[in-house]
Amino acid sequence: MIVYPLWHVGHQNEAGDDGSTVHVDESGVFCDESDGDDVKLLGIYSTLEQVEERMRQARLLPGFRDEPECFYFDACELDEDHWTEGFVRVPPGE
Repeated sequence: MIVYPLWHVGHQNEAGDDGSTVHVDESGVFCDESDGDDVKLLGIYSTLEQVEERMRQARLLPGFRDEPECFYFDACELDEDHWTEGFVRVPPGE
């Protein structure tokens, strides 16, 4: 099953050349925590249509109106192992 986590990226810095906020740089990085950016999960949706509707609704709210491109989402496969190595089992008493 594919789901779509929807994130809000709150920028604390003006990162663009003209002082505008940059949401995704040329390498695809959408957040730089060292600059004080804040990322919050808004929800997890089962279709792209639901993601788009949630963003449309959110852009009408104070805090999102002034920064309409502050959202990030990507497809994520459920029940997929991402850590396939590096696990170590330590028996009790060792």
